[in-house]
Amino acid sequence: MTVSVLWLRRDLRLADHPALLAAAEQADEVLPLFVLDDALRGPSGAPRLAFLYGCLRELEERTGGRLRVLTGRPEEVVPRVAREVAATGVHISSDHAPYGRERDERVRQALGDVPLVATGSPYAVTPGTLRKADGTPFKVYSPFARAHRERGVHSPAPDVDVRWTDGGLPTDGVPADPDLGDVVLPPAGELAALERWSAFVGSRAPSYGETRDKPGVPEGTSGMSVYLKYGCVHPRTMLADLGDSDGKLAGEVVWRDFYADVLWHRPDSAREDLTPALEHLEYDEGPEADARFQAWATGRTGFPVVDAGMRQLLAEAWVHNRVRMVVGSFLVKDLHLHWRRGARHFMQHLRDGDLASNQHGWQWIAGTGTDAAPYFRVFNPTTQGLTHDPQGDYVRRYVPELRDVAGKAVHEPWKLPGGPPNGYPLPVVDHAEERKEALRRYSAARE
Repeated sequence: MTVSVLWLRRDLRLADHPALLAAAEQADEVLPLFVLDDALRGPSGAPRLAFLYGCLRELEERTGGRLRVLTGRPEEVVPRVAREVAATGVHISSDHAPYGRERDERVRQALGDVPLVATGSPYAVTPGTLRKADGTPFKVYSPFARAHRERGVHSPAPDVDVRWTDGGLPTDGVPADPDLGDVVLPPAGELAALERWSAFVGSRAPSYGETRDKPGVPEGTSGMSVYLKYGCVHPRTMLADLGDSDGKLAGEVVWRDFYADVLWHRPDSAREDLTPALEHLEYDEGPEADARFQAWATGRTGFPVVDAGMRQLLAEAWVHNRVRMVVGSFLVKDLHLHWRRGARHFMQHLRDGDLASNQHGWQWIAGTGTDAAPYFRVFNPTTQGLTHDPQGDYVRRYVPELRDVAGKAVHEPWKLPGGPPNGYPLPVVDHAEERKEALRRYSAARE
C-alpha cells in the first residue's frame, strides 16, 4: 500500500478539500497529520486554541482515530512522519501568511526528495493571483473586487472516498482545552459549520443586507468567520450556495481575500504601517495612556456601545463587525493609542483572529492601511450607537449596569438624573475635544 500524508493546517474539514483530493489520488492510503507548532500556539489566546482543539477532536472521530497530532517543529515532525511511512508525497493547502510561507519552505527543504504538494488555499481566490493591468498588486479594494468578480471562483471540489491510515505511528493526541473562564464558544468543526451555514442560507441570508449593521439583532450576521478562520468550510462552498442572491455577503468574502492578498505582497504590514503617510503620527504613551487602554479593554470607558463591544469580546471571543470599527476608532482617535495595541488585544481574545483581516482592518481604521482616506473619519460612538442600536438592545445585553435604562437613553447615561446608574463610569474623554485633537495630529503628521 502506498501512503500520502495530508498535513492539515487551516483546512480542518473533509469536504471541498482539493489537497485531500490530491492526496487520495496519489496513493492508496492517506495519513492525516496535524502538527502542534508552539510558534503558532504561543501567540494564540485561549479561545482560538480551544476552538482549534475542538476541530481536531472532530477530525479524529471522522477519520476513525487515524489523525496523528504531533508536537514539535514542523520542519522536524513532517519529514520524520514522511520517512516512517515512506510517503509518496506530503499534501497541503497553501499558506500565505508570513510565518506560514517561511515554515513551508523549511519543510520543503527538509523533505528532500519527498514532494511537498500545495493544492488549493483557504481563500476563494489565492493571494497573489490577481494583479492590475501593469502587473503590480492591488492596493485599493474596489478595483480588486472588480477583478475578483471578473475572474470568478472555481466550483467546490468533489467529494472523495478516502482510505485513512495512521501508519502505525503514535499520536500525542489533542491537548485539553485551556481555561476559558466564562467565555462561551460556538460548537467547533466542519459539521457545526455546515449546519450553521445551512440555517443562515435558508432563513437569514435574504435579510443580511438589512441586519448586518445592527449589533442588537440576534443572528443578524452569518457567524461564519471562525469557521472560515480554521477552514471548517471553504469560502468557495459558501459562494456557490449564495449564487447571485446576496452581493453584500459575498463582498465580505472578497474583503477577506483582499486583505490576504495585501499581506502576501507586503508581509511587513502585519506589524508596520502599510503606507508611510502617517509614520510621524503622535501617539500617547505612559501611565495615563495605559490606564485609558485598560478602561477600553475592560469595557469601562463610559461610552456604552464601546463598552458593550469590549465586553462582548471578553464574553464571547467575538465582536460584531460594525462595533469593531467603532471600538477601533475610539482607541486610535479618541484615546490616541497605536493601532498595534488594539490589534494585539483582539488577536489575543478573538476566536476568529485572522492575521491579515485583523491587522489590515485596524490599519484601515487608523488611516495607515489600504485606503488612506479614512484617516480623517472619526466615529462618534454615541451617534454610532443611536444609529445602529437605536433601542439600546445591544448595550443592555452586555452592560448590565444599564439594563434598567429604557430606549435610546441608554446611549447617553451621563444625561440621566443623577448620572450613570449602578456605578457605570462617566466618559473617560470628551469626544468632541478628542476628535479635534485627532484631526490636529493627523494634519501635522501629513505635513
